[in-house]
Amino acid sequence: MLINLFLGIYGLAMCFILFYSFAQANLLWHFFKFKDNKIPLASMADKGLPFVTIQLPVFNEKYVVKRLIHAIAQMQYPAEKLEIQLLDDSTDETANLIKECLKAYPEVDFKYIHRENRVGFKAGALKEGLEKAKGELIAIFDADFIPDPDFLLKTVGHFTEENVGMVQSRWGHLNEDYSLFTRLQAFALDAHFMVEQMGRNSQKAFINFNGTGGIWRKSCILDAGNWQADTLTEDLDLSYRAQQRGWEFVYRPDVVSPAELPPVMSAIKSQQFRWTKGGAECAMKHLGHVLTGKFPMKVKIHAVAHLLNSTIFIAILLVSLSSIPVWWGFYQGLIPLEYFKFAAFFLFGFVIIAAVYFFANLNLKNFTIKSFFRFLWELPVFLAVSMGLSVHNAQAVWEGLTGKRSPFVRTPKYNLTDKEQNWISNTYNQLKIPPTAYLEAILALVFNAMVVFSLITGTYEMIAFHGMLAVGFTLVSITSFKSYLIKA
Repeated sequence: MLINLFLGIYGLAMCFILFYSFAQANLLWHFFKFKDNKIPLASMADKGLPFVTIQLPVFNEKYVVKRLIHAIAQMQYPAEKLEIQLLDDSTDETANLIKECLKAYPEVDFKYIHRENRVGFKAGALKEGLEKAKGELIAIFDADFIPDPDFLLKTVGHFTEENVGMVQSRWGHLNEDYSLFTRLQAFALDAHFMVEQMGRNSQKAFINFNGTGGIWRKSCILDAGNWQADTLTEDLDLSYRAQQRGWEFVYRPDVVSPAELPPVMSAIKSQQFRWTKGGAECAMKHLGHVLTGKFPMKVKIHAVAHLLNSTIFIAILLVSLSSIPVWWGFYQGLIPLEYFKFAAFFLFGFVIIAAVYFFANLNLKNFTIKSFFRFLWELPVFLAVSMGLSVHNAQAVWEGLTGKRSPFVRTPKYNLTDKEQNWISNTYNQLKIPPTAYLEAILALVFNAMVVFSLITGTYEMIAFHGMLAVGFTLVSITSFKSYLIKA
């Protein structure tokens, strides 16, 4: 019977989500056990400080590049042991802005490197810069970051241990309260940087360099095969290659690197597409090597959950679509009600995921009453919007798993920290509406209709789930069309 096929799809997808939640529960347990690995601040007068190269990959960043240069120029480190590479692939006025801005800092050793050909995109720029870098340590910051002036002094001490290959800092958020969507992104990222990174690092499972806000040992990069552009997440790719070679990574949650969050849905989708597809590409590239390698079982299990975490969007989409015929089966009596009661077991997975976000976010807010009540509305809205993004992200994951190639599309930067500022005039806004936006609108109508049908027929078993899907797809589709269609 066809209804059994849909029930099977629904059950298998829910099992995958449950497996993911169990992995998250383990990370949460180790998050509580995480030992603070910070070391004393290095001294500017220390004669033994290593030479450091800071790399700043830039591509058409006219709104934020001056802010970046100013922040990097304030870096506290002996001038004779520091060089700063501006790796500029820009094709607009950003290049002239950089050249003009650098004139204000003649005392800082800025090296301006402009590429006419963006071969390899960000990975290519980093690789070319690495060939010219004098530093034995390489710090990397994206254009929208404002690093802590003491970042280097807080991190270089770890490299006295010869097996340490990379130190990653925690991202902060410059515009967290700009809009609902910047708040929800901060909500998600805080869980990654608190529970996931701390939970993995505390048990020596593989963690990832997050593409920025970290510092590498140059020899580690070269030993791992240098930067490669065969995935959209060159940072995750290099991280897994390095750790498979035996290099250890250190995570520093107490060192914060503030950055800008995309304030508009088109930019959010651009970033999400790159992250989710790149994660799937890395899974195809590395998972077999990790599973067959001589690593502890806990490392292998967390590598599976880590590399396949973006696949959860395919599971969410399958659960969402199959829930419609499953609901119909319950309504028509084709599926025994006892099945639905058994399915309640899967709610345990959502309880675990809720706990991860609860402790990650409230820990950063010192468990205040205000943060608790904020969490009560943020969690359901975040889950709803994540469901609403499942079509877009599932496409990205599927392309990554099947090997379909696509160019590196960088996330537009806006330099918006004040709610009164507007994103509409940004010349980097994407105006081409992707096909998935129309499908999101259709699903918004479908799940709103499902909520109405449930109310009319008195079948409330799935009304909460369908209600969240209705809210998620409605929010995502409306804000998508708004961000693609509104022009200055």
